[in-house]
Amino acid sequence: MTEIEFKFEIPEHRLAALQKDLARANTTRTHLQARYFDTADSRLANGNAALRLRKEGRRWVQTAKALGDGPLHRLEHNADLGVSRAGVPVEVDVQRHAGTPVGEVLQRVLEDAPLVETFATDIWRTTRQARLGRTTVELALDLGRVVAPASGDKPERAAVVRELELELVSGSVADLVELARRWSQRHGLWFSTVSKAERGERLREAQHNADPAQTGARAVKAAPPRFRDAGEGKVEVGGAELQRAVVAACLAQILPNATEIAGGSDAPELVHQLRVGIRRLRSALRELDAAAPGRFDTAAWEPVLVESFRALGAQRDRDVLADRLQPSLQAAGAPLTELPQASDAQQAPGPGDVVRSAAFQNLLVALIGFAAPPQVEPAPAGKDEAAALRKVLAEHLDKLHRQLRKAGKRFERLPTEQQHRARKRLKRLRYLAEFVAPLFDKGKARRYVEQLLPAQDALGDYNDDVVAIDAYRDAAGQDPRAWFAVGWLAARQPAEASACAKALCALGKARKFWK
Repeated sequence: MTEIEFKFEIPEHRLAALQKDLARANTTRTHLQARYFDTADSRLANGNAALRLRKEGRRWVQTAKALGDGPLHRLEHNADLGVSRAGVPVEVDVQRHAGTPVGEVLQRVLEDAPLVETFATDIWRTTRQARLGRTTVELALDLGRVVAPASGDKPERAAVVRELELELVSGSVADLVELARRWSQRHGLWFSTVSKAERGERLREAQHNADPAQTGARAVKAAPPRFRDAGEGKVEVGGAELQRAVVAACLAQILPNATEIAGGSDAPELVHQLRVGIRRLRSALRELDAAAPGRFDTAAWEPVLVESFRALGAQRDRDVLADRLQPSLQAAGAPLTELPQASDAQQAPGPGDVVRSAAFQNLLVALIGFAAPPQVEPAPAGKDEAAALRKVLAEHLDKLHRQLRKAGKRFERLPTEQQHRARKRLKRLRYLAEFVAPLFDKGKARRYVEQLLPAQDALGDYNDDVVAIDAYRDAAGQDPRAWFAVGWLAARQPAEASACAKALCALGKARKFWK
């Protein structure tokens, strides 16, 4: 069974209105009490899988879940165990899922390791059905707690659950997406990737870790796209499948980081990785539109991505100044300078506000729908179609490569704006190479990307210094001591520009994997 659903977090102050809206049709209320199981070393959690026993009314159901194909999909299998006899505990048994896709995941991850009970949930679920055209969707409001019981000298820990799930019962994913958009916009909801199992694992981890900084959310970095039947050789796909797989890979980085930021975390690495995900997605929209023209809704998506990226960038620039440049300046003998807040800092939205905004959440819902696998499996791409796609991609790769080689020859003489444009082209070239590597020779593509990294590092450091010079020059209007930083950074510019030029010229000699 493949589960197709959206899951949203509900702001506490919007809960009453959502409950009233849900009650406009007949609802069913069920008490769900579940026990979760894993190995002592958390193999299931580390393998993005979960195993539980849940009491639904008077019946017990054993459920196994694992990640599926894309952010909407979960592999799931339920085994109805009926009504237990009084006083006889229900025992978990992995073999109840044998012969199913999720059962295969469990067997591979567990390798017959013994299971222990790790945490429990106590949830009241209110459900009703919603229809759009011929599509039926189940709405499920979950309210309750996830509890990690006391263990030894470790006290009980609990987390509040306040979620709305929309699961496709029958019909089209497009209609599910539309209903998800309506409910999230109406009630200010934000998409969440944190399952109840993950909440429980975090509670369990917190019980056994004295350092809070080592528990909870961790930033998610980029991963390559996944293709059907990807073997050792070249992947044969069409343009539409390439676009879908790449957008899904971008969302696999964006969604977890956005979830944590929406929930209140402003950790610099979360913000940074969200911006990287957005930048990769923008590169995909730009460079892969020719793969299947007209499928990307760039006119609707790009403005929101640009605005969100810039809003999150202000925080990142200050983090760079504080973490990378300030220590170097102090080591050089710079007087201590307090950078003033930007003039509009009081009005600027924080990272959480950006991610929870209606525009950003609306965009996420649309992109998740785009990345959902087609409900009818398409025919595999023919060799001619796959070859034509590789030709289009090779042209884009070659154009970016040539532009950067040209920029390297005169980088030191280019205006700052064009230097910045070269840096953005370099990022697009790297991301495009990573996106399409499986369609060519993956080994050659990996070696090519490795040759891009020195140039990307050099141009990144150079750009950070350009941004810092502007920031310290602004600060000097209030604190003349900031002129030391301006002069010190400006003195480094010629050597850094020369390093950028050399790195780009070296890149021009890299072997092209698309040839």
